[in-house]
Amino acid sequence: MKKLILATGVIAITSLASGALAQESTVTGAAGGAVTGAIVGGPVGAAVGGIVGAAAGTVIDPPPREVITYVEQQPAPSASVVVEQPIVVGKPIPETVVLTPVPDHADYAYAVVNDQRVIVDPRTHTVVQIIE
Repeated sequence: MKKLILATGVIAITSLASGALAQESTVTGAAGGAVTGAIVGGPVGAAVGGIVGAAAGTVIDPPPREVITYVEQQPAPSASVVVEQPIVVGKPIPETVVLTPVPDHADYAYAVVNDQRVIVDPRTHTVVQIIE
């Protein structure tokens, strides 16, 4: 009976806290995985669930709408940079690709790579969004 009450309490707390944790996707994944693992497998399940949840919960948040609009409205360059690797959200593009900063949004830059406009984190060169 105590386990049922404890599990119900953990689920209720997790449900209430999930809105606050939604801002940090890795935290949400780790916390959700740990809670689920604890309910199913006790302390060992919590540890394993936290690790799996953190891996699954790592998601790139999309840039603000004004960043997307800015990148869409910029004139197309005369030539696109060509790289051999596929361009994938969450993966870095080569450091050799020259990035153009987005004004008033230091966390974002963009480039045209393989004829695609891509929004990139300028610190890591990680693709945040591909503009179709």
